[in-house]
Amino acid sequence: MAKRDYYEILGLAKNASEEEIKKAYRKLAMKYHPDRNPDSKGAEEKFKEAKEAYEMLSDAQKREAYDRFGHAGVDPNMGGGGGGFGAGAGFSDAFGDIFGDIFGGGRSRGGAQVYRGSDLRYNLDITLEQAANGFDTTIRVPSWSECDTCHGSGAKPGTSPTTCGTCGGHGQVRMQQGFFSIQQTCPKCHGTGKVIPDPCGSCSGSGRIKRNKTLEVKIPSGIDDGMRIRSSGNGEPGMNGGPPGDLYVEIHIKQHSVFQRDGDDLHCEMPISFAKAALGGEIEVPTLSGKVSFTVPEGTQTGKTFRLRGKGIKGVRSGFSGDLFCHVLVETPVKLTDKQKDLLQEFERLTQAGGAKHSPQSKSWMDKVKEFFE
Repeated sequence: MAKRDYYEILGLAKNASEEEIKKAYRKLAMKYHPDRNPDSKGAEEKFKEAKEAYEMLSDAQKREAYDRFGHAGVDPNMGGGGGGFGAGAGFSDAFGDIFGDIFGGGRSRGGAQVYRGSDLRYNLDITLEQAANGFDTTIRVPSWSECDTCHGSGAKPGTSPTTCGTCGGHGQVRMQQGFFSIQQTCPKCHGTGKVIPDPCGSCSGSGRIKRNKTLEVKIPSGIDDGMRIRSSGNGEPGMNGGPPGDLYVEIHIKQHSVFQRDGDDLHCEMPISFAKAALGGEIEVPTLSGKVSFTVPEGTQTGKTFRLRGKGIKGVRSGFSGDLFCHVLVETPVKLTDKQKDLLQEFERLTQAGGAKHSPQSKSWMDKVKEFFE
């Protein structure tokens, strides 16, 4: 069975930074760790897969070899069966030009070198409601199409590219430095093996015209901030017939005026009046699917948290919705009238006369103060 692409396993682009690689691995390791999934063989395989991808991409030398040659560049067992270095063409194909660059004994393939196109990233800002429910949208991204004037040749109409005189059309040149012979990309044709004496005026010799195209993107419900959606083949075009790169749509969720998201759960602050907190009663709170009501007990204090099950967000990979946590914030009244002040003063007098039973937290705090000074 063919191995999956290491970048695909971690959900990253080829130009991902070391910090992004580490962050993606930690997320997958936490999710698929055997201790968290003791009876799941699938989770164990995914954990091993993510660990292998991280070990390769976090090592600069291994990553460079992988970017250049794929799995053959980091797996010594891909050289064919039975004969070690000498058997099969896999090892020779993967490392022949490395040894050729250093010792001059590698096999030269000749012709222009083929390169895969670079990946592109598109940042998409969405609301929390859109992330929770999912939606379809369109985005405009750059694309490259064949030049209508030169039909992709890059040469002025009536002319054609000629073979590079520096490398003889091989795309590479060999430099002798004492005992060593070093092979490198031709500085004149940049590896194409061709030069264009009279470039096309429309595309400046590239053979392609940059335009914008519209893509339809499906945003799945429950998507979280920082997640990426991959659109294969919509990146930059490859060089010399190489495959195009991919487009990664990176999701950024805008800050919400009421809710804060934590995974599949939602949190919100719930201001209630001094009287409602003291007497208790029914209150109404918003959710992403509408308003709900529940009863708060009498004597509710600031910081008290109420949990509404199933009122959060159903994540992309979750089978059920998260919860909504409402954090009580008792609001102190302001700009009181004289009558309101008189009533509160009377209330304060009666509360103090009733003793510590009306203010258990104040009594506990005063006891701690006394113990501190004793």
